[in-house]
Formats: sequence, structure tokens, C-alpha cells
Amino acid sequence: MKKAFIKLHIAIVLAGFTGIFGKLITLNEGLLAWYRICLAAILLVVILAATKKLQPVTFRDFGRISLAGFLLGLHWLFFYGSIKYSNISVGVVCFSLAGFFTAIFSPLINRRKWVISELLLSLLTLAGILLIFSFDSQNRAGITLGVISSMLGALYTITNERLAHVHQSETVTVYSMIGGSLGLALLMPLYIHFFPVKSMIPSSSDLGYLVVLALFCTVLLYMLQTQALNRISAFTVNLSLNLEPVYTIILAILIYQENKELTSAFYLGLGLIMLSVVLQMGKVWKENRQVVTPCSQK
Repeated sequence: MKKAFIKLHIAIVLAGFTGIFGKLITLNEGLLAWYRICLAAILLVVILAATKKLQPVTFRDFGRISLAGFLLGLHWLFFYGSIKYSNISVGVVCFSLAGFFTAIFSPLINRRKWVISELLLSLLTLAGILLIFSFDSQNRAGITLGVISSMLGALYTITNERLAHVHQSETVTVYSMIGGSLGLALLMPLYIHFFPVKSMIPSSSDLGYLVVLALFCTVLLYMLQTQALNRISAFTVNLSLNLEPVYTIILAILIYQENKELTSAFYLGLGLIMLSVVLQMGKVWKENRQVVTPCSQK
């Protein structure tokens, strides 16, 4: 369990940089998400083929993993849309609702009972988002896109949790990226029709940022997250990822001085979100100690 939490936290630190790259890269949100997942798929295939860890899967399993990858691609599209239409801080804070949507969707998808503590902790996060939304009329378009992004992110993590118990983390990650890139490729002509761009080719600086984003903040991040899901529930992973805004907001303030754009309501809402994370992490550690202690006495 300890190693799983370490891997999860490293993934969260890497995730903290994704919003920064969303601001640095000048491509629109659709192309950004598509290039990111395509480059990640190519890098993963090369790395796993070179290390002889690329495992074949059946057509049926590829379809299931591809569905998760398409959810991931859509999550990125709306996430970067949230940043483009508002700012980095708003985009990453809205992602914190993933824990709320997981608490709602996971029992329905996995056919298990509702967990009252998960719902209560998620309501704290929801209260934080509503507080920010009610006092921030300027960024409501970005907030709306961010909420949709968090919903798609929750569905991806729930689906990924089920796959992680059947396949190796590398297998799930590589075929998710391949499936997601194919799914977004089919979507791009329609997307470009409604949101036209001058050029679909990234500049040299954008390409450099995309490679770093794909290698470290995508391939490494999602492999670590998938490995953590072998020991930690999807709800805890999604709620723990609420720490991502802390890292990203600090970077956004240092690089872009976004603190000038943020209100007191934003910081109060962020405080409620962080409180839900602290309470959930304490709950998980307490439950783990209760399980480990009797075993150590035998």
C-alpha cells in the first residue's frame, strides 16, 4: 500500500505540470489533446517493443481498453478547453470534481452499495466548486467545460480500475493511448469543422512541449496511476488527484501571476476541496492500519 501511494503521489506531481503545458502550447484544445495522446501512443509502443513488454490482446479486449482511451482523450479535450476559455487555476480546480462523480458513478457501474463517507467527502468538493462558480461569472464557460472534463475523467478512472485487475499496467496504458488516438482522429474532422484553425501542424516550440508532455506527464504518469489502482480504489485515486491543483496553481502563480485573477471565493473553495482530500487520506490510512495491525500480531 505504501509503494502504491508513493507512485500515486509522483503521478500527481507530474499531473501538476499538465495545466502549464496547456497554456504554453498554442494549439487549440482539440489538436492539443489529439497530438498528446498520439505522441504518447507512439512513445509507449516504441518503449514497450524495445523492452519486449508489448503484449498482444484480443480484439474484444482492445475494444474495451480503447473505450477507456477515448474517454481519456475526451477528458483532455474538455480539460484544455477549460484552460483556454478561463485560466490554468480554474481548469485544474474543476478537475477536483472527479471524486464527486466517482462516488456517484462507481456504485452504479460496479453494482455496489453507496458509501456514505465518500458521498459526504465529495459534497465538500462540490461545495467548493459551487462557491467558486457562484462568485466567478467571468470564467463560467471554462468552469462548465472543466466540470464536464472531471466527469469524463472519473468515468475513465473507474473503467481503468476494472482493466487494471485483468491486464498489466503497461498493456492497459499503451492500448488506451492507441484507442484514444484513433477515437479522437475520427472526431477531429467534425471538431475542426466547428472550430476551424489556421494550421494543424504544431510549431517547433509546441512540438517540443508536446514531446515532454507526452513522455513524462502522460506515459509515465498514467503507468504509475494504473499501477496504483491495483492497490488503491478509483475513488481514492480521483480524490487524491485533487492535490494536483495545489502544484499547478503554485506554478501558475509563479509563471503567469494568476493570483491577480483569483478571488477570495476561489481560495475559500479551494480550501474546502483540500479539506476533503485530507479527510479521505486520513480515512484510508486509518483503514489500512486496522487491516495491517491484526496481521502483524500473528
